[in-house]
Amino acid sequence: MRTIRDIAADIERCWPKPYFGAVPYLQAMRSLETVNDSFGWDSADSIIRYALGNMQTFRGPEARKLKEELKQHLS
Repeated sequence: MRTIRDIAADIERCWPKPYFGAVPYLQAMRSLETVNDSFGWDSADSIIRYALGNMQTFRGPEARKLKEELKQHLS
């Protein structure tokens, strides 16, 4: 399983103009390795969930693959 940081980097590469609501979560995910990490007071679990909730406009086959990778961290 790839790190959350690596997945976030790929999302930013594939989604050059992300929805403004997703930006802070993508930035936070750049500092996370696993779901056991945290960013400030927020757990990686909650950051991923909020990111996914704000990534509804991120579409296409690559988007589906990357979102699925994030969801695997929540399992």
